[in-house]
Amino acid sequence: MITLALSKGRIFDETLPLLKAAGIEVTEDPEKSRKLILATTRPDVRVVLVRATDVPTYVQYGGADAGVAGKDVLLEHGGQGLYQPLDLKIAKCRLSVAVRADFDYEAAVKQGSRIAVATKYTQCAREHFANKGVHVDLIKLYGSMELAPLTGLADAIVDLVSTGSTLKANNLVEVEEIMQISSRLVVNQAALKTKREPLRELIDAIASAIV
Repeated sequence: MITLALSKGRIFDETLPLLKAAGIEVTEDPEKSRKLILATTRPDVRVVLVRATDVPTYVQYGGADAGVAGKDVLLEHGGQGLYQPLDLKIAKCRLSVAVRADFDYEAAVKQGSRIAVATKYTQCAREHFANKGVHVDLIKLYGSMELAPLTGLADAIVDLVSTGSTLKANNLVEVEEIMQISSRLVVNQAALKTKREPLRELIDAIASAIV
């Protein structure tokens, strides 16, 4: 049995065509079912639904043999014990710095000001600003990042940006792109030895379906 960890939402929806190309179709809609373990059209493959941030942990510790996670999540996790064979080129977005439209980010950075940055991507943010020589106080938040500059909690945020419409609606502007993000297939390294043939077959089938 191969257990595949997926998170609901965009990653799940965009992974389905890749699985279908590998001859695997999930038999239930996760939005309509309350089940957390879903069967597929292949009796030897099942899908477990976990939070996006938990996918690498499930795969690392063997709760799942493989999974799909965003590059942002993998960087925060550290990627320990994970084999990352494929960039699936799905759920694309970017990790960026954004500020209030009236905040002069360039001037603050040039003057060597210490700026407060709200984000849930503390590892990526710390590394980015350290490389630029910018002094920051990081504030860890888990949701509604846009509120932080609006309430004075932070000068800037580091968050995922897709269309930029949410930033615009909240009078924020994107001032710096840190990196492009897409989702990766990750595999448990021990499972790659004990279930080598079926996992290699799955990886190859998905690879051939990537656009």
